Amino acid sequence: MHDTTTMLIELGAIILALGLLGRLAGRVGFSPIPLYLLAGLAFGHGGILPLQASEEFVATGAEIGVILLLLMLGLEYSASSLVTTLKTQYPSGAVDFVLNAAPGAVTALLLGWGPVAAVALAGVTWISSSGVIAKVLGDLGRTGNRETPVILCVLVMEDLAMAVYLPVLAALLTGASLAGGSITLLISLGTVGAVFYVALRHGRIISRAVSSDNPEMLLLAVLGLTLLVAGVAQHLQVSAAVGAFLVGIALSEEVAEGAHGLLSPLRDLFAAVFFVFFGLHTDPSAIPPVLLPALALAVVTMLTKIATGWWAARRAGIPSKGRWRTGGALVARGEFSIVIAGLAVGTEPRIGPLATAYVLLLVVLGPLSARWTEPLATRLTRRRSPDTPQTTPADRSEPAHASG
Repeated sequence: MHDTTTMLIELGAIILALGLLGRLAGRVGFSPIPLYLLAGLAFGHGGILPLQASEEFVATGAEIGVILLLLMLGLEYSASSLVTTLKTQYPSGAVDFVLNAAPGAVTALLLGWGPVAAVALAGVTWISSSGVIAKVLGDLGRTGNRETPVILCVLVMEDLAMAVYLPVLAALLTGASLAGGSITLLISLGTVGAVFYVALRHGRIISRAVSSDNPEMLLLAVLGLTLLVAGVAQHLQVSAAVGAFLVGIALSEEVAEGAHGLLSPLRDLFAAVFFVFFGLHTDPSAIPPVLLPALALAVVTMLTKIATGWWAARRAGIPSKGRWRTGGALVARGEFSIVIAGLAVGTEPRIGPLATAYVLLLVVLGPLSARWTEPLATRLTRRRSPDTPQTTPADRSEPAHASG
């Protein structure tokens, strides 16, 4: 009874603190993710006030948080839209992967962490934060800009790549032999391909099975289906997160829209719990030794993301200013960098502190980069070319219908 009472008190304190931190972040205009991570560091092992009784419950909540993050991501897209994006934007996705995964992989190898850790850290530095970037674009009033579809296409390519990357990482983390790992990977990719096929051909059947005009029934059906598929996916070593992502893709637009509204508050709650859980298992004293590598990695990958966005926007025919805005907007890392680090921390514990410091830096620098990259680039260009002509109409923000 005493343990239950203590757990309730600790959980209540954690959730209340998260609510207050989220409100503070909203007023300042930043993502709450760094504050959630700092809260986890404060309440974790080696923190100011370590928690014990609620740790198991928080761990379960963190798993649900990852599943809901990927489900909500899948609800944003249809299988057909992902296939179209893959056909038209794969060069941008390839450039994004090469420029931004390489720094993480090289850093892990230089630190002597081995090839598996290199694959994990490559993912940490590769994937931008869709949540943070979407919020920044809205705050800056750029959702209708001509370059915004390019930004979204890069993010969609990353999300789609996660469906392949996570099974690969999971197979490596299990320490399977080459033959065993190859079989696991083939099963994983076969499952992903099968679900994509079902989503493309029979998505409406699945949607009809879970559809309901009653919000309660819709919530229970979608959440139950997601947890079931995530569990089966994990059993097949595909990754529960990928299973949830594929469920989101399989649901039709009508059901997806209804489920999105119902599940958003749950996603926000459990995602916040996930970030706290990651912080709980990161020793604050382990962060200072990796702060310099994290800072160097943050600076390098800021530049590589800006280069990625600039190249993708140039390929889409976006004028110069829009190219810089595209690059600056893609800098932020957040939720999925932490998800990847959380998967790998059991194999290489040192990834946790480095990923925490790295995300703390870029989740703060990301919004600043989105705001200031284009004005700074314009100012530097004018200094180099004092006779540069006045801005042309093509350089100004244009509606998204002008094709990305």
